Amino acid sequence: MSETVLDRFLRYVVIDTQSDPASETQPSTEKQKDLGHLLVKELLALGITDAHLDAHGYVYATIPATSEKPVPVICFCSHMDTAPDFSGTHVKPQVIRNYQGGDIVLPGDQTRVIRVADHPELRNQIGHDVVTTDGTTLLGADDKAGIAEIMTAAAWLVAHPEIPHGTVKILFTPDEEIGRGVNKVDLEKLGAQFAYTLDGETVGHIEDETFSADGVDIEITGVAIHPGFAKDRMENAIRIAGTIIDRLPKTLSPERTEGRQGFIHPVSVSGAMEKAHIGLIIRDFTTAGLQEKEALLEDIVRGVMQDYPGSSYRFTVREQYRNMKEVLDRHPEIVDNALEAIRRAGLDPVQGSIRGGTDGSRLSFMGLPCPNLFAGGHAFHSPLEWVSRQDMEKAVDVILELVKVWEERAGG
Repeated sequence: MSETVLDRFLRYVVIDTQSDPASETQPSTEKQKDLGHLLVKELLALGITDAHLDAHGYVYATIPATSEKPVPVICFCSHMDTAPDFSGTHVKPQVIRNYQGGDIVLPGDQTRVIRVADHPELRNQIGHDVVTTDGTTLLGADDKAGIAEIMTAAAWLVAHPEIPHGTVKILFTPDEEIGRGVNKVDLEKLGAQFAYTLDGETVGHIEDETFSADGVDIEITGVAIHPGFAKDRMENAIRIAGTIIDRLPKTLSPERTEGRQGFIHPVSVSGAMEKAHIGLIIRDFTTAGLQEKEALLEDIVRGVMQDYPGSSYRFTVREQYRNMKEVLDRHPEIVDNALEAIRRAGLDPVQGSIRGGTDGSRLSFMGLPCPNLFAGGHAFHSPLEWVSRQDMEKAVDVILELVKVWEERAGG
């Protein structure tokens, strides 16, 4: 019970849990279960008797209610996997005690520097204990900070049964980083009415809005012929794909957009002379905005294909997730209670949007409304990732205050 959130975090980040988008299994990598088994062991040691890891890599657990009031069952959720964008093997966490400002040179690769100019939130970390890697891997604060915070709060609740609260559910998921985080979750078994992911960044923030997201696949069938006889006959699918990509509006690219602006983003291209494939992701905060961008994209494809009369294309749109605000606005108490908990933890709440998605996006549309709370990490998916002990402690405080707020505001 005396373990700190930092103790737990340092223990979790050295376990390699990187997910794999090329895998067709669930979880996508068996090593994610290594952390799952450890978390179950720790939860059982706390006295949480139903903690278990299922075949799909999900950890479920229940902290029983201590209140006689009909308090809604709430869940706290974080994901165990780390992103495939950068190595998560042999993580060597570095703790900078009593950080006094300035750029942070990472010892394992001194060409990598966490610069204050690029990470202005460091200016609010004076006197904090800042955790980084040595620069050769990502840290895994996304989202092992969230896991450590939920585990620390769980230990406190179990140790203080005199604090009245409703039933609290815990859910740790695999494969969030590759978009499959809730594919196999059993919401009936979980039994929660509302949830909160702890997967955000800056302390004090709550996000109740995400992008809406679609994927688009463009398959091009060209006209293949021996290049020695190709004059006025060959229609090279690779060249067609390149022309389509070149005509995408630069102003609608991720690198040219911010705030509430959406984008069209090619993420893969492959093929040969006869067939080629372009994979894209489309993002906007509204479904109508998605549809406008998809219509624009197909107009571009049609325009290019007019120059290749012997070729054809197939344009396929796949729904990925939708803006969770559409659901959360129907349950205002979820965000209101979180804002109050953040205030009680001594912070000024900041309500915002995510230029991305979380497990909460899909959970909300699956029937479990779920905004996103800060976990304190920064520079996710990179070797410059960092988090402070004090910010993680504040996240623990918010979890505990949130449990109390739900109990206080429940009918009785």
